[in-house]
Amino acid sequence: MRIGVQLGYAGGGDFSATAGHVADLERAGCDVVAVAEAYSFDAISQLGYLAARTSRIELVTGVLPIYTRTPALLAMTAAGLDYVSKGRFQLGIGTSGPQVVEGFHGVAFDAPMGRTREVVEICRAVWRRERLSYDGRHYQLPLPGGTGLGKPLKLINHPVRERIPISIAALGPKNVELTAEIAEGWQPVFFSPERAGEVWGDALKAGAAKRDPALGPLDVMVGASLAIGDDVQDRLAWVKPQLALYIGGMGAVGRNFYHNLATRYGFGDVADHIQQLYLSGRKTEAIDAVPDDLVRQTSLIGPRGLVAERIAAFAEAGVTTLLAGPLTAEPAEALRYIEELRALAPS
Repeated sequence: MRIGVQLGYAGGGDFSATAGHVADLERAGCDVVAVAEAYSFDAISQLGYLAARTSRIELVTGVLPIYTRTPALLAMTAAGLDYVSKGRFQLGIGTSGPQVVEGFHGVAFDAPMGRTREVVEICRAVWRRERLSYDGRHYQLPLPGGTGLGKPLKLINHPVRERIPISIAALGPKNVELTAEIAEGWQPVFFSPERAGEVWGDALKAGAAKRDPALGPLDVMVGASLAIGDDVQDRLAWVKPQLALYIGGMGAVGRNFYHNLATRYGFGDVADHIQQLYLSGRKTEAIDAVPDDLVRQTSLIGPRGLVAERIAAFAEAGVTTLLAGPLTAEPAEALRYIEELRALAPS
């Protein structure tokens, strides 16, 4: 099992200080660092900064919404980051949701599965330096019906690799099946190892049955909040604002993927209550309504022995990369958590 760290949204801190902390984590043996993007600073700026301050750790977007950049720009950006990091970049993509895509970017949130497949195909064609002639349902290159001056072009530069790994954030069964078919990695959010097989097992098997063997085994990259110690139970409350935001506020009623996931985990009534509170502006009450049990199922919080048991459960559920989110404001404590996590994780 690889051990990594999940940084918060790129606007959440000082790039220089964060880069210094990631360099310390790299020296401690951390394998991966993932940078999120929603409606913060973009993830690419921070990853470029990290590429210059590190030498070994893998750099991952966790994740870039596919609607906010053209497929070719996603491919160009990935190739650029792979170049400046000397082959250490992984392109993490996802659909995000209508709240961000339509509300912040003003782009229609449509055909998520079809667009995801086509984005992956176009990115890989760009990295192979093929002249882009693509006739998809959602993307056509060159653009038909334009000025008539467009012609197929290929990337000017030679990428470090013609196959940059792609991981996809997916939650719904069909999206997870697609991910298991076409991607090198999968980034599920709020992963409960005890419920994962029930929720996603069939979809993963169906996708794996259509998977190109050249892709290798699917890298299951799971984020989990982390605090190790005998006196860290108060950190459960630290996780609840994010769960309340996503379950309650990241989408309208009936169009919230995270609410749907909590429901599939068996927290349907609670998810409904959180959503009602959040959308009515009662955010503090929504946070208080998040049950401790949901936090415990999706995190690594508690004494060393308990965390060891939770890591074993994640491994048993098929997790191959753990992206920890240390629950602390102190870099030294975060480093200690990651070092302990590495010592507890299976090699």
